[in-house]
Amino acid sequence: MDYRTLGRSGCAVSNLALGTMTFGVETGELDAHRQLDQFVSAGGTLVDTADVYGAGASEEIIGRWLTARPADVTERVVLATKGRFPMNDSPNGVGLSAVHLTRALDGSLRRLGVDAVDLYQLHAFDPWTPLEETLRTLDGFVRAGKIRYYGLSNFTGWQLTKAVHVAQALNVPGPVTLQPQYSLLVREIEWEIVPAALDAGVGLLCWSPLGGGWLSGKYQRDVRPTGATRLGEDPGRGMEAYDRRGTERTWRIIDVVRDIAARRGVSMAEVAVAWVTARPGVTSTILGARTLEQLETNLRAADLQLSRQETAELDAASDLRSADYPYGELGLEQRSRTLTGGR
Repeated sequence: MDYRTLGRSGCAVSNLALGTMTFGVETGELDAHRQLDQFVSAGGTLVDTADVYGAGASEEIIGRWLTARPADVTERVVLATKGRFPMNDSPNGVGLSAVHLTRALDGSLRRLGVDAVDLYQLHAFDPWTPLEETLRTLDGFVRAGKIRYYGLSNFTGWQLTKAVHVAQALNVPGPVTLQPQYSLLVREIEWEIVPAALDAGVGLLCWSPLGGGWLSGKYQRDVRPTGATRLGEDPGRGMEAYDRRGTERTWRIIDVVRDIAARRGVSMAEVAVAWVTARPGVTSTILGARTLEQLETNLRAADLQLSRQETAELDAASDLRSADYPYGELGLEQRSRTLTGGR
């Protein structure tokens, strides 16, 4: 396991993180605790959760694990959670207002059984609440010792940049991380979000590196999923729905991932996770597993370094083939600069 800092902060975290969205929903408490034990044993430190995961159950399960383990284990953990989405139907029970975030953080601290979290993340942008209000609230949390750093999640490039600039104008600490979806199947963040994060010195914590399980090789072309998989139980599930994601580009990427995995003698999941973890600006790749076996497979990606040729093959297969402008060849040419004439 390698270690990288949370953006420009001095806090080091493992380059693979444990995502806990399945805890209390698809993964029972005993198995969740086994995942946490295995993750820390493998050198992992960053544990990521949110108040809405399992309607609070994920945080409660992590809290009981923290209580039951000795200090020399738990002090290795860098604990991250999120707030923004509703936990009840109160008019102020959603968003990034001072009222909601204060109540959301207090609820998370109570469920986790801790006095402070290391990283508190805004789960998504809120068009109703001025960023000035939100960032002053977060600064207050830092000053009160309730959080140590804060980050963003699911923000677009302009929203990230605005948050950074507003924080500077208010003379308060800025975000250290951004948590976007990123995988060989979802590379659109490279157009605006990655450059904005690199410019701001914000580290990327990437979720869904396996594209909702697609890049593990569990689904087949022209064979609708069945059985005990997420799409087998619900083929129309969200962004990873079979009919939505089962495009020619997806199958082309899967074929290349499978070929590289076979040549290296590793799983397809290891190849997909290793590709994300090596991308520019990435601090940590979030592993979300339903079972301990899945987590153990994904953790092996820590030992896999793809060659330049393998990376080039994956890049070519997953190329978004954007239009000429603004992200294609002609747009890039307009923004490039080559010094000539001996300068």
